[in-house]
Amino acid sequence: MSTVILAEKPSQARSYAAAFAKSQRGDGFISVSDPLLPADTVITYGFGHLVKMALPDQYDASLKRWSLKKLPIFPDQYIYVVPRDKKKQFGIVTGLLKQADTIVIATDSDREGENIAWSIMREGHIDLQHKRLYRLWINSLEKSAIREGFQNLRPGGNYYFRYKEAQTRQISDWLVGMNASPLFTLLLRGQGAKGVYSIGRVQTPTLYLVYLRDMAIANFKPEDYWLLQAECWSGRKKFIAKLSPDHKFKSPAELEEFLLKNQLDFDKRKGIVSDLKREKKSVSSPRLFSLSSLQTEANRLFHASASQVLNAVQSLYESKFLSYPRTDCNFITLNEYGYLAQNLGRYASLLADPAAFQPQMPLAPNKRYVDSSKVHEHHAIIMTKTTPSAAQRAKMAPLEGKIYDLVLRRTLESFMKPYFYEKTTASIKVNDLLFKASGNVTLDLGWKTLESQVKDSELPPLEQGQELTVKLKEKQEQTKPPAKYTEGTLIAAMKTAGKDLSEEDQVILKDVEGIGTEATRASIIDVLKKRGYLESKQNKLSVTPTGIILCKAAESEPLLVSAEMTAKWEKALKQVGDQERSQDNFLSQIKRFIQKMLAEVPGKMQIDQNLAAQVSEKKAQEASLGTCPVCKTGQISDKGKFYGCSNYKGGCRFTLPKKFAGKTMGKRIVKTLINKGKTDKLDGFISKKTGRKYSAKLKLNGDKLELLFD
Repeated sequence: MSTVILAEKPSQARSYAAAFAKSQRGDGFISVSDPLLPADTVITYGFGHLVKMALPDQYDASLKRWSLKKLPIFPDQYIYVVPRDKKKQFGIVTGLLKQADTIVIATDSDREGENIAWSIMREGHIDLQHKRLYRLWINSLEKSAIREGFQNLRPGGNYYFRYKEAQTRQISDWLVGMNASPLFTLLLRGQGAKGVYSIGRVQTPTLYLVYLRDMAIANFKPEDYWLLQAECWSGRKKFIAKLSPDHKFKSPAELEEFLLKNQLDFDKRKGIVSDLKREKKSVSSPRLFSLSSLQTEANRLFHASASQVLNAVQSLYESKFLSYPRTDCNFITLNEYGYLAQNLGRYASLLADPAAFQPQMPLAPNKRYVDSSKVHEHHAIIMTKTTPSAAQRAKMAPLEGKIYDLVLRRTLESFMKPYFYEKTTASIKVNDLLFKASGNVTLDLGWKTLESQVKDSELPPLEQGQELTVKLKEKQEQTKPPAKYTEGTLIAAMKTAGKDLSEEDQVILKDVEGIGTEATRASIIDVLKKRGYLESKQNKLSVTPTGIILCKAAESEPLLVSAEMTAKWEKALKQVGDQERSQDNFLSQIKRFIQKMLAEVPGKMQIDQNLAAQVSEKKAQEASLGTCPVCKTGQISDKGKFYGCSNYKGGCRFTLPKKFAGKTMGKRIVKTLINKGKTDKLDGFISKKTGRKYSAKLKLNGDKLELLFD
């Protein structure tokens, strides 16, 4: 009787082994023994995915060369392969699984973890009918959590349909990518675009979200508007009140006409405090972190990319300091609440100012954070029972330290009082016009003692019926374009399929459908950057010229760029996992979509003038050697017999020869001249008098080319 525990990767296997009494490493496995385990138990592991889907040319060698005539690619059966560098470990794992009487799937407790394990068992032809199959499901790699998990193993078959969901997602992504990428690449090449254009079921609508935002910013035309305000004096103290209801005037003349109608001007006059309202208000601490909300907040605070945050949280999880990272949940259960409450003192000691932590007494779970009914797979990201020592915190990578502190404070804040403040709203009557001013005064900082300083905006002491000195004034403002996406705000937009929802709204609206998953969103953004479709500068994302061409081309099939449709696909995929929809049903819909795309896109792209113009513009940019140093507007490019400026029709006559003083002027030399004004010393110039070769520098003097000698 033998038991095999299948981990996702070596580090996870080592964490499991460390939780047991004895362990001994073998080749590709670890033998373990413990009173908790059956005799003859080993832990083996993958390197993440040991099995992947085959490329089209592995079905048919002729598919290696792309052709529109060979589309669509719809295999009757999908082929899976083991990469060459993983074959040895695959052989070790499947050999052990075949010998086992009992298999414990102990990959990451999520859909992708199921896909990794079941793909290995399927490709290894493991006969599960004659084996006992269990599932380890844990939220932490701490020793106590691992041992508790092994004491409460779940039936492995219960999670089979999570694997089917992940496999369906994998196949659908393959079908879209392997058909749409050749289609768009070949059609764009036909219009003169170079390179490969990658289309993805999730990556393309994600790119399109950024493209739409960039276009909105580029097309935005700021408009001036004017507001009417009242400067109010109570004694020597001045405050500003705003017209109520708020109104934006299109011009000063419109504002003055409004004043005349109300028998007012900009001179000083009397105003009356017609109403004074004081309200005690409270603000609860923010929800606990899901991965997306943590990525958004860390990007806002530290300008860290989504993948950098995920890597930092994963490292802290593997170090046993934080709970499982790839969670979309903002809640914990009574179990997690219990151990957090018991260890508040230890957690507080990790704060920069431990005395700032004052828990609300008596301690009691708050439904805002503690709700077992909202935890379906993994709870929110919180600290584990294992707290890092000072030495361990010092060894953390800088971002890891910041992330741990962020999660620490957010979790402890859930045990503290709300932030209480008094809001005073004063209504000031000036003739028949009403102006309002408000001020806030902190009553109890509550959880905000762990955050940055709170600035009060206090009104001077006022009484109802009080007479004030008032002077009306106009304030000129200008409409502002939407902000560029950051990786943090893009993650949030992916989670809501582009809908502008606050984190609070997302928690309340349970049926919000996003694109991608908590586990994949960071990698999708990374792929878009690596493929040259997105670039990040000063924490702001922009679509590159190549990405713009891809978006304009993809617009020819609206479903490809629709975040809302992709979100509906994600919902349908979840239905596969919940056994409400079959894999065949979902894939048949994907195939119908691909057939529609193949039928309609070529004709649409052929007549798309905007796309043609974008391709021409990119070709011109690629051909350009730099901006003309004379007119400063045209672009210098190779004209055949010489290099010339594109602003020729505008009157610029600047040119450079293909050969100067016997030396050929290559594009690299011309580029240096245009951008720097001179070159380093060059060899290969030839004297007209002697025919000898010599070295010199080239310099641009206005529109003339000169030789410089040391």
